[in-house]
Amino acid sequence: MTESSHGLTRRSLLGRSVALAGAASLARAATPRARARGRETLTVALVGCGGRGTGAAAQALATARSGAGEVKLIAMADAFSDRLESSLGAIAKSHPERVAVPEEHRFVGFDAYRKAIDLKPDVVVLTTPPGFRPQHFEYAIEQGCHVFMEKPVAVDGPGVRQVLAAAARADELDLKVGVGLQRHHSARYQETVRRIHEGAIGDLVLVRAYWNGAGVWVNPRKQGQTEMEYQMRNWYYFNWLCGDHIVEQHIHNLDVSNWLTGELPARAQGAGGREVRTGIDHGEIFDHHTVEYTYPSGTKLLSQCRHIPGCWNRVDEFAHGTIGSAHVGRGSIEGRGGLNWRFDGQNTDAYQVEHDVLFHAIREGLPHNEGANGAYATMTAVMGRMATYSGKTVTWEDALNSELALVPAAYDWKADPPTLPDESGRYPIPVPGQTRAF
Repeated sequence: MTESSHGLTRRSLLGRSVALAGAASLARAATPRARARGRETLTVALVGCGGRGTGAAAQALATARSGAGEVKLIAMADAFSDRLESSLGAIAKSHPERVAVPEEHRFVGFDAYRKAIDLKPDVVVLTTPPGFRPQHFEYAIEQGCHVFMEKPVAVDGPGVRQVLAAAARADELDLKVGVGLQRHHSARYQETVRRIHEGAIGDLVLVRAYWNGAGVWVNPRKQGQTEMEYQMRNWYYFNWLCGDHIVEQHIHNLDVSNWLTGELPARAQGAGGREVRTGIDHGEIFDHHTVEYTYPSGTKLLSQCRHIPGCWNRVDEFAHGTIGSAHVGRGSIEGRGGLNWRFDGQNTDAYQVEHDVLFHAIREGLPHNEGANGAYATMTAVMGRMATYSGKTVTWEDALNSELALVPAAYDWKADPPTLPDESGRYPIPVPGQTRAF
Protein backbone atom coordinates (compact mmCIF):
# COMPACT_ATOMS: atom_id res chain seq x y z
CA MET A 1 0.00 0.00 0.00
CA THR A 2 1.09 3.53 -0.67
CA GLU A 3 0.49 6.18 1.94
CA SER A 4 -2.56 7.57 0.17
CA SER A 5 -4.18 4.32 -0.94
CA HIS A 6 -6.82 4.42 1.78
CA GLY A 7 -7.80 8.05 1.25
CA LEU A 8 -5.76 9.69 4.03
CA THR A 9 -3.14 11.58 2.05
CA ARG A 10 -0.04 13.07 3.57
CA ARG A 11 -1.38 16.59 2.97
CA SER A 12 -4.77 15.92 4.57
CA LEU A 13 -3.20 14.25 7.58
CA LEU A 14 -0.33 16.58 8.27
CA GLY A 15 -2.49 19.61 7.56
CA ARG A 16 -4.39 18.84 10.78
CA SER A 17 -1.45 17.84 12.91
CA VAL A 18 0.86 19.81 15.14
CA ALA A 19 4.52 20.26 14.28
CA LEU A 20 6.28 16.95 14.69
CA ALA A 21 7.87 17.28 18.09
CA GLY A 22 10.93 15.15 18.54
CA ALA A 23 12.21 15.37 14.98
CA ALA A 24 15.44 16.89 16.22
CA SER A 25 16.21 13.77 18.25
CA LEU A 26 16.22 11.79 15.00
CA ALA A 27 18.50 14.15 13.14
CA ARG A 28 21.55 12.17 14.21
CA ALA A 29 20.26 8.98 12.54
CA ALA A 30 22.85 7.54 10.20
CA THR A 31 22.11 6.94 6.54
CA PRO A 32 21.21 3.25 6.34
CA ARG A 33 23.56 0.82 4.69
CA ALA A 34 22.55 -0.65 1.35
CA ARG A 35 19.53 -2.85 1.94
CA ALA A 36 19.17 -6.43 0.79
CA ARG A 37 17.23 -6.65 -2.45
CA GLY A 38 15.94 -9.35 -4.75
CA ARG A 39 16.78 -12.86 -3.56
CA GLU A 40 19.36 -11.84 -0.98
CA THR A 41 18.81 -12.87 2.65
CA LEU A 42 16.92 -10.41 4.85
CA THR A 43 17.77 -10.61 8.55
CA VAL A 44 15.12 -10.07 11.23
CA ALA A 45 15.16 -9.22 14.94
CA LEU A 46 12.07 -9.78 17.09
CA VAL A 47 11.43 -7.33 19.94
CA GLY A 48 8.55 -8.55 22.10
CA CYS A 49 8.12 -12.33 22.32
CA GLY A 50 4.51 -12.79 23.36
CA GLY A 51 1.88 -14.55 21.30
CA ARG A 52 1.49 -11.79 18.71
CA GLY A 53 5.24 -11.39 18.41
CA THR A 54 5.69 -15.10 17.88
CA GLY A 55 3.05 -15.04 15.15
CA ALA A 56 4.44 -11.92 13.49
CA ALA A 57 7.96 -13.32 13.40
CA ALA A 58 6.69 -16.54 11.85
CA GLN A 59 4.79 -14.53 9.22
CA ALA A 60 7.92 -12.49 8.46
CA LEU A 61 9.87 -15.71 7.92
CA ALA A 62 7.08 -17.12 5.76
CA THR A 63 7.63 -14.35 3.20
CA ALA A 64 10.51 -16.50 1.92
CA ARG A 65 8.07 -19.01 0.42
CA SER A 66 7.85 -19.44 -3.34
CA GLY A 67 11.41 -18.26 -3.83
CA ALA A 68 10.73 -14.65 -2.86
CA GLY A 69 14.12 -14.48 -1.12
CA GLU A 70 15.55 -15.95 2.06
CA VAL A 71 14.75 -14.57 5.53
CA LYS A 72 16.59 -15.36 8.76
CA LEU A 73 15.66 -14.61 12.38
CA ILE A 74 18.95 -13.64 14.02
CA ALA A 75 18.02 -11.94 17.33
CA MET A 76 15.26 -11.80 19.92
CA ALA A 77 14.52 -9.45 22.82
CA ASP A 78 11.95 -9.45 25.61
CA ALA A 79 11.55 -8.23 29.16
CA PHE A 80 11.22 -11.84 30.36
CA SER A 81 13.47 -14.80 29.56
CA ASP A 82 10.68 -17.37 29.84
CA ARG A 83 8.66 -15.65 27.13
CA LEU A 84 11.69 -15.35 24.88
CA GLU A 85 12.58 -19.03 25.17
CA SER A 86 8.98 -20.15 24.65
CA SER A 87 8.68 -17.96 21.56
CA LEU A 88 12.00 -19.18 20.17
CA GLY A 89 10.88 -22.78 20.53
CA ALA A 90 7.60 -22.12 18.72
CA ILE A 91 9.20 -20.23 15.85
CA ALA A 92 11.99 -22.78 15.45
CA LYS A 93 9.39 -25.55 15.27
CA SER A 94 7.51 -23.87 12.41
CA HIS A 95 10.56 -22.51 10.54
CA PRO A 96 13.61 -24.50 11.68
CA GLU A 97 15.67 -23.64 8.60
CA ARG A 98 15.16 -19.89 9.08
CA VAL A 99 16.01 -19.50 12.78
CA ALA A 100 19.60 -18.71 13.76
CA VAL A 101 19.43 -17.09 17.20
CA PRO A 102 22.47 -18.07 19.26
CA GLU A 103 22.50 -17.57 23.02
CA GLU A 104 24.44 -14.32 22.68
CA HIS A 105 21.67 -12.88 20.50
CA ARG A 106 18.91 -13.49 23.06
CA PHE A 107 18.47 -10.32 25.08
CA VAL A 108 16.38 -9.83 28.23
CA GLY A 109 15.38 -6.71 30.16
CA PHE A 110 14.23 -3.17 29.54
CA ASP A 111 17.28 -2.41 27.36
CA ALA A 112 17.05 -5.66 25.41
CA TYR A 113 15.55 -3.89 22.39
CA ARG A 114 18.66 -1.75 21.97
CA LYS A 115 20.96 -4.76 22.03
CA ALA A 116 18.92 -6.57 19.38
CA ILE A 117 18.60 -3.50 17.14
CA ASP A 118 22.30 -2.69 17.54
CA LEU A 119 23.03 -5.88 15.58
CA LYS A 120 21.67 -3.92 12.58
CA PRO A 121 19.17 -6.47 11.24
CA ASP A 122 17.46 -5.56 8.00
CA VAL A 123 14.02 -5.68 9.63
CA VAL A 124 12.91 -5.20 13.24
CA VAL A 125 9.58 -6.66 14.34
CA LEU A 126 8.20 -4.59 17.25
CA THR A 127 5.50 -6.43 19.22
CA THR A 128 5.93 -5.44 22.87
CA PRO A 129 3.01 -3.83 24.74
CA PRO A 130 2.27 -0.57 22.90
CA GLY A 131 3.49 1.71 25.69
CA PHE A 132 7.04 0.86 24.58
CA ARG A 133 6.41 1.29 20.87
CA PRO A 134 7.39 4.96 20.40
CA GLN A 135 10.88 4.60 21.88
CA HIS A 136 11.49 1.24 20.17
CA PHE A 137 10.34 2.53 16.77
CA GLU A 138 12.40 5.69 17.07
CA TYR A 139 15.52 3.70 17.93
CA ALA A 140 15.02 1.24 15.07
CA ILE A 141 14.75 4.11 12.59
CA GLU A 142 17.81 5.78 14.12
CA GLN A 143 19.76 2.59 13.42
CA GLY A 144 18.58 2.44 9.80
CA CYS A 145 16.30 -0.61 10.07
CA HIS A 146 13.07 -1.35 8.26
CA VAL A 147 10.23 -1.95 10.73
CA PHE A 148 7.09 -3.96 11.18
CA MET A 149 5.28 -2.81 14.32
CA GLU A 150 2.05 -3.99 15.83
CA LYS A 151 -0.83 -1.67 16.56
CA PRO A 152 -1.46 0.46 18.50
CA VAL A 153 1.74 2.44 18.14
CA ALA A 154 1.43 4.51 21.34
CA VAL A 155 -0.86 5.09 24.33
CA ASP A 156 -0.87 8.91 24.61
CA GLY A 157 -0.46 12.15 22.67
CA PRO A 158 3.30 12.55 23.25
CA GLY A 159 3.87 8.98 22.09
CA VAL A 160 1.85 9.53 18.91
CA ARG A 161 3.86 12.63 18.11
CA GLN A 162 7.09 10.68 18.66
CA VAL A 163 5.92 8.01 16.21
CA LEU A 164 4.94 10.64 13.63
CA ALA A 165 8.41 12.15 13.83
CA ALA A 166 10.07 8.76 13.43
CA ALA A 167 7.77 7.86 10.52
CA ALA A 168 8.72 11.09 8.76
CA ARG A 169 12.39 10.28 9.33
CA ALA A 170 11.83 6.80 7.87
CA ASP A 171 10.67 8.46 4.64
CA GLU A 172 13.83 10.57 4.54
CA LEU A 173 15.97 7.44 4.93
CA ASP A 174 13.91 5.35 2.49
CA LEU A 175 13.06 2.87 5.22
CA LYS A 176 9.93 0.76 4.89
CA VAL A 177 7.38 0.62 7.73
CA GLY A 178 4.49 -1.80 8.16
CA VAL A 179 1.84 -1.51 10.89
CA GLY A 180 -0.40 -4.34 12.06
CA LEU A 181 -3.71 -2.87 10.91
CA GLN A 182 -4.19 -5.83 8.65
CA ARG A 183 -7.68 -4.98 7.39
CA HIS A 184 -5.97 -2.73 4.84
CA HIS A 185 -4.48 -5.91 3.35
CA SER A 186 -7.73 -7.87 3.21
CA ALA A 187 -9.10 -8.24 -0.32
CA ARG A 188 -12.66 -8.20 1.06
CA TYR A 189 -12.14 -4.92 2.92
CA GLN A 190 -10.25 -3.35 0.01
CA GLU A 191 -13.01 -4.11 -2.49
CA THR A 192 -15.83 -3.09 -0.14
CA VAL A 193 -14.21 0.22 0.76
CA ARG A 194 -13.39 0.90 -2.89
CA ARG A 195 -17.04 0.48 -3.87
CA ILE A 196 -18.18 2.76 -1.04
CA HIS A 197 -15.69 5.40 -2.12
CA GLU A 198 -17.07 5.12 -5.67
CA GLY A 199 -20.58 5.91 -4.43
CA ALA A 200 -22.21 2.50 -4.02
CA ILE A 201 -24.16 3.68 -0.94
CA GLY A 202 -24.30 7.38 -1.83
CA ASP A 203 -22.91 9.99 0.52
CA LEU A 204 -21.63 8.44 3.74
CA VAL A 205 -23.56 9.70 6.77
CA LEU A 206 -22.97 7.12 9.52
CA VAL A 207 -20.48 4.41 10.46
CA ARG A 208 -21.06 1.89 13.24
CA ALA A 209 -18.07 0.09 14.72
CA TYR A 210 -17.92 -2.65 17.38
CA TRP A 211 -15.39 -4.67 19.33
CA ASN A 212 -17.56 -6.41 21.92
CA GLY A 213 -16.36 -9.55 23.69
CA ALA A 214 -15.99 -11.24 27.04
CA GLY A 215 -12.53 -9.88 27.89
CA VAL A 216 -9.00 -11.25 28.00
CA TRP A 217 -6.61 -13.17 30.22
CA VAL A 218 -5.53 -12.39 33.79
CA ASN A 219 -2.22 -13.43 35.35
CA PRO A 220 -2.67 -13.52 39.15
CA ARG A 221 -0.08 -11.78 41.30
CA LYS A 222 2.76 -14.08 42.41
CA GLN A 223 4.66 -13.92 45.65
CA GLY A 224 7.87 -11.93 45.36
CA GLN A 225 6.87 -9.98 42.25
CA THR A 226 7.69 -6.31 42.22
CA GLU A 227 4.85 -4.00 41.25
CA MET A 228 6.61 -3.32 37.94
CA GLU A 229 6.83 -7.02 37.09
CA TYR A 230 3.20 -7.63 38.08
CA GLN A 231 1.99 -4.86 35.80
CA MET A 232 4.25 -5.99 32.97
CA ARG A 233 2.82 -9.52 33.25
CA ASN A 234 -0.70 -8.01 33.21
CA TRP A 235 -0.01 -5.24 30.74
CA TYR A 236 -3.52 -5.25 29.28
CA TYR A 237 -4.97 -3.69 32.46
CA PHE A 238 -2.65 -0.68 32.79
CA ASN A 239 -2.87 2.37 30.59
CA TRP A 240 0.84 3.18 30.44
CA LEU A 241 1.31 -0.23 28.81
CA CYS A 242 -1.95 -0.86 26.95
CA GLY A 243 -4.00 2.32 26.69
CA ASP A 244 -7.23 0.45 27.61
CA HIS A 245 -8.98 -1.97 25.28
CA ILE A 246 -10.51 0.84 23.23
CA VAL A 247 -6.93 1.52 22.12
CA GLU A 248 -5.50 -1.99 22.07
CA GLN A 249 -8.33 -3.76 20.23
CA HIS A 250 -10.97 -1.32 19.02
CA ILE A 251 -8.31 0.58 17.06
CA HIS A 252 -8.94 -1.85 14.17
CA ASN A 253 -12.56 -0.75 13.77
CA LEU A 254 -11.79 2.94 14.31
CA ASP A 255 -9.08 2.73 11.66
CA VAL A 256 -11.63 1.29 9.21
CA SER A 257 -13.93 4.24 9.93
CA ASN A 258 -11.14 6.71 9.13
CA TRP A 259 -10.47 4.74 5.95
CA LEU A 260 -14.14 4.84 4.96
CA THR A 261 -14.52 8.58 5.54
CA GLY A 262 -11.08 9.59 4.27
CA GLU A 263 -10.94 11.92 7.26
CA LEU A 264 -9.81 12.16 10.86
CA PRO A 265 -12.45 12.87 13.53
CA ALA A 266 -12.87 16.49 14.53
CA ARG A 267 -14.30 15.73 17.96
CA ALA A 268 -15.54 12.93 20.21
CA GLN A 269 -17.75 12.56 23.24
CA GLY A 270 -18.78 9.40 25.05
CA ALA A 271 -19.38 7.38 28.17
CA GLY A 272 -17.84 4.32 29.79
CA GLY A 273 -17.01 2.66 33.06
CA ARG A 274 -16.49 -0.59 35.00
CA GLU A 275 -19.63 -2.60 35.55
CA VAL A 276 -18.65 -6.30 35.62
CA ARG A 277 -14.89 -6.77 35.26
CA THR A 278 -14.13 -4.97 38.50
CA GLY A 279 -11.84 -7.51 40.16
CA ILE A 280 -8.62 -6.76 41.92
CA ASP A 281 -6.77 -8.19 38.90
CA HIS A 282 -8.50 -5.92 36.39
CA GLY A 283 -6.18 -2.99 36.98
CA GLU A 284 -7.40 0.48 36.07
CA ILE A 285 -9.19 0.08 32.73
CA PHE A 286 -12.91 0.34 31.91
CA ASP A 287 -14.91 -2.68 30.77
CA HIS A 288 -17.06 -0.67 28.33
CA HIS A 289 -16.77 2.43 26.15
CA THR A 290 -19.33 4.06 23.85
CA VAL A 291 -18.11 7.02 21.80
CA GLU A 292 -19.73 9.32 19.23
CA TYR A 293 -17.16 10.70 16.81
CA THR A 294 -17.91 13.57 14.42
CA TYR A 295 -15.85 13.98 11.25
CA PRO A 296 -15.26 17.35 9.53
CA SER A 297 -17.72 16.39 6.77
CA GLY A 298 -20.44 15.81 9.36
CA THR A 299 -20.32 12.01 9.10
CA LYS A 300 -20.87 10.37 12.46
CA LEU A 301 -19.19 7.27 13.90
CA LEU A 302 -20.96 5.38 16.67
CA SER A 303 -18.28 3.31 18.38
CA GLN A 304 -18.80 0.61 20.99
CA CYS A 305 -16.37 -1.75 22.70
CA ARG A 306 -17.00 -3.98 25.68
CA HIS A 307 -15.27 -6.57 27.87
CA ILE A 308 -18.26 -8.17 29.61
CA PRO A 309 -19.16 -11.89 29.47
CA GLY A 310 -22.68 -12.98 28.55
CA CYS A 311 -23.51 -9.99 26.35
CA TRP A 312 -24.04 -9.43 22.62
CA ASN A 313 -20.65 -9.98 20.99
CA ARG A 314 -19.66 -8.35 17.73
CA VAL A 315 -16.40 -7.32 16.05
CA ASP A 316 -17.47 -5.54 12.88
CA GLU A 317 -18.11 -2.32 10.96
CA PHE A 318 -21.17 -1.01 9.11
CA ALA A 319 -21.52 2.01 6.80
CA HIS A 320 -24.75 3.88 6.02
CA GLY A 321 -25.20 6.26 3.12
CA THR A 322 -27.92 8.26 1.41
CA ILE A 323 -28.88 5.43 -0.99
CA GLY A 324 -27.77 2.26 0.77
CA SER A 325 -25.70 0.59 3.45
CA ALA A 326 -22.76 -1.78 3.73
CA HIS A 327 -21.78 -4.56 6.10
CA VAL A 328 -18.10 -3.76 5.74
CA GLY A 329 -16.68 -6.66 7.71
CA ARG A 330 -18.73 -9.20 5.76
CA GLY A 331 -18.21 -7.48 2.42
CA SER A 332 -21.77 -6.78 1.31
CA ILE A 333 -23.74 -3.77 0.08
CA GLU A 334 -27.49 -3.24 0.15
CA GLY A 335 -29.57 -0.68 -1.70
CA ARG A 336 -33.23 0.10 -1.25
CA GLY A 337 -34.07 -2.99 -3.28
CA GLY A 338 -32.08 -5.33 -1.08
CA LEU A 339 -28.68 -7.00 -1.45
CA ASN A 340 -26.96 -5.88 -4.64
CA TRP A 341 -23.36 -6.95 -4.07
CA ARG A 342 -21.40 -9.38 -1.94
CA PHE A 343 -17.69 -10.10 -2.08
CA ASP A 344 -17.06 -13.52 -3.58
CA GLY A 345 -13.33 -13.34 -4.26
CA GLN A 346 -10.47 -15.02 -2.47
CA ASN A 347 -9.77 -13.36 0.87
CA THR A 348 -6.24 -14.45 1.77
CA ASP A 349 -4.77 -14.21 5.27
CA ALA A 350 -4.34 -10.46 5.78
CA TYR A 351 -1.91 -11.05 8.67
CA GLN A 352 0.40 -12.78 6.20
CA VAL A 353 -0.25 -10.39 3.33
CA GLU A 354 0.84 -7.35 5.36
CA HIS A 355 4.25 -8.96 5.79
CA ASP A 356 4.39 -10.08 2.16
CA VAL A 357 3.75 -6.49 1.03
CA LEU A 358 6.36 -5.06 3.41
CA PHE A 359 9.10 -7.51 2.47
CA HIS A 360 8.32 -7.10 -1.24
CA ALA A 361 8.68 -3.33 -0.86
CA ILE A 362 12.03 -3.80 0.88
CA ARG A 363 13.34 -6.12 -1.82
CA GLU A 364 12.07 -4.03 -4.74
CA GLY A 365 12.75 -0.59 -3.27
CA LEU A 366 9.07 0.42 -3.43
CA PRO A 367 7.49 3.19 -1.32
CA HIS A 368 5.87 1.71 1.79
CA ASN A 369 5.33 3.56 5.05
CA GLU A 370 2.24 2.86 7.16
CA GLY A 371 3.66 4.69 10.18
CA ALA A 372 1.58 7.86 9.89
CA ASN A 373 -1.67 5.95 9.37
CA GLY A 374 -0.85 3.78 12.39
CA ALA A 375 -0.22 6.89 14.47
CA TYR A 376 -3.47 8.57 13.43
CA ALA A 377 -5.52 5.41 13.99
CA THR A 378 -3.94 5.18 17.44
CA MET A 379 -4.75 8.84 18.12
CA THR A 380 -8.37 8.23 17.13
CA ALA A 381 -8.60 5.46 19.74
CA VAL A 382 -6.77 7.45 22.42
CA MET A 383 -9.13 10.36 21.72
CA GLY A 384 -12.06 8.05 22.47
CA ARG A 385 -10.52 7.01 25.78
CA MET A 386 -9.95 10.65 26.67
CA ALA A 387 -13.64 11.32 26.04
CA THR A 388 -14.93 8.41 28.14
CA TYR A 389 -12.50 8.95 31.01
CA SER A 390 -13.11 12.69 31.22
CA GLY A 391 -16.79 12.82 30.29
CA LYS A 392 -16.00 15.85 28.13
CA THR A 393 -16.00 16.62 24.43
CA VAL A 394 -12.46 16.16 23.10
CA THR A 395 -11.28 17.77 19.87
CA TRP A 396 -8.62 16.30 17.60
CA GLU A 397 -6.34 19.18 18.54
CA ASP A 398 -6.92 18.50 22.26
CA ALA A 399 -5.89 14.90 21.78
CA LEU A 400 -2.90 15.29 19.49
CA ASN A 401 -1.47 18.28 21.38
CA SER A 402 -1.97 16.71 24.82
CA GLU A 403 1.09 16.82 27.06
CA LEU A 404 -0.33 14.17 29.42
CA ALA A 405 2.26 11.39 29.21
CA LEU A 406 1.52 7.98 30.72
CA VAL A 407 5.07 6.59 30.71
CA PRO A 408 6.89 5.81 33.98
CA ALA A 409 9.69 7.96 35.35
CA ALA A 410 12.15 5.05 35.10
CA TYR A 411 12.26 1.63 33.45
CA ASP A 412 13.55 -0.63 36.19
CA TRP A 413 12.15 -3.67 37.97
CA LYS A 414 12.30 -1.87 41.30
CA ALA A 415 10.87 1.42 40.00
CA ASP A 416 7.28 2.47 40.63
CA PRO A 417 4.92 2.29 37.64
CA PRO A 418 2.76 5.39 37.03
CA THR A 419 -0.26 3.83 38.80
CA LEU A 420 0.06 2.15 42.20
CA PRO A 421 -2.45 0.09 44.21
CA ASP A 422 -3.89 1.14 47.55
CA GLU A 423 -3.61 -0.86 50.78
CA SER A 424 -6.20 -3.37 49.55
CA GLY A 425 -4.42 -3.88 46.22
CA ARG A 426 -6.91 -1.89 44.14
CA TYR A 427 -5.99 0.76 41.59
CA PRO A 428 -7.57 4.20 41.13
CA ILE A 429 -10.24 4.14 38.44
CA PRO A 430 -10.94 7.10 36.13
CA VAL A 431 -14.05 9.09 37.14
CA PRO A 432 -15.82 11.01 34.36
CA GLY A 433 -16.21 14.67 35.28
CA GLN A 434 -13.23 14.48 37.63
CA THR A 435 -10.36 12.71 35.86
CA ARG A 436 -7.89 14.73 33.82
CA ALA A 437 -7.60 12.63 30.67
CA PHE A 438 -5.95 14.98 28.14
